[in-house]
Amino acid sequence: MDPHRLFTILNSAALAGWVLLWLAPRARVTQRLVYSGLFSLLLAAVYIAILVPHLELDAFRDGNSLEGVLRQFQKPWFMLAGWVHYLAFDLWIGAWIGRDAAARGASRWLVVPCQVLTLLLGPVGLLLYVALVRRALPSGRP
Repeated sequence: MDPHRLFTILNSAALAGWVLLWLAPRARVTQRLVYSGLFSLLLAAVYIAILVPHLELDAFRDGNSLEGVLRQFQKPWFMLAGWVHYLAFDLWIGAWIGRDAAARGASRWLVVPCQVLTLLLGPVGLLLYVALVRRALPSGRP
């Protein structure tokens, strides 16, 4: 399969996980696929399947400079692997936010924007969640 097509498929699959978090956070399918970490682990397995056959030893040496990293990411398969890395980790963090927020009794109105920002800007959503929600509800339900 070509990396461009696989990119589209994996983006759509990851988005399905996010939609479950936002629209059906208490549904059994969300619990089993997203909150359990299974969805992120499947993306991690795909990451390995993409990376291993396309990894070159230069990638390790080139990782010590911005120019080297840019050279690696010029390769479509390596770029795709990097993107799947983001998809897996961001969804993992989004699920953690959902589980943690549920345990604290946090409002979905606070949680979903943090999750959306986690999807779009990774660490920004995580930082916002920790700064706003966890700080406001440090010891569980109010």
